[in-house]
Amino acid sequence: MKRKIETTILIDAPIAAVWSVLIDFTSYPVWSPTIQNFDGIPKVGQRTKVLLQQPGGMRITMNPVFLKLETNREIRWKGRLWIDGIFDGEHYFIVEPVANGQTRLIQGELFSGILIPFLKKMIDVDTKNGFVLFNAALKAEVEGRH
Repeated sequence: MKRKIETTILIDAPIAAVWSVLIDFTSYPVWSPTIQNFDGIPKVGQRTKVLLQQPGGMRITMNPVFLKLETNREIRWKGRLWIDGIFDGEHYFIVEPVANGQTRLIQGELFSGILIPFLKKMIDVDTKNGFVLFNAALKAEVEGRH
């Protein structure tokens, strides 16, 4: 089973300004309502614990492996619940320059695993709402700094 969710937001700042906030992993606890903490600085090919807070109160610590940290382009990690194939998620942030010095942020996740049919509400409602909250908070943080 597979499922994908994706959200976008336009940020009134150049891509470098958005990127600098996205990779400032130590500042997430200050402004992010959903990604609460990184246990260390992520590096491609390595695992870094990430504390997530979903709307509605569910908190979970994931230990994803970071797949991409491509400057001014993409952050991508993949986590799993217990073992591969049960409930896996490949999370991504993509930044794209658009007209007038703005930046488009695309945040999404590709879910797979046998638990997908049982977790549709959590994916389609709670997780997607969390993405929307995160995007708005990132926009406010970037535009406030810029």
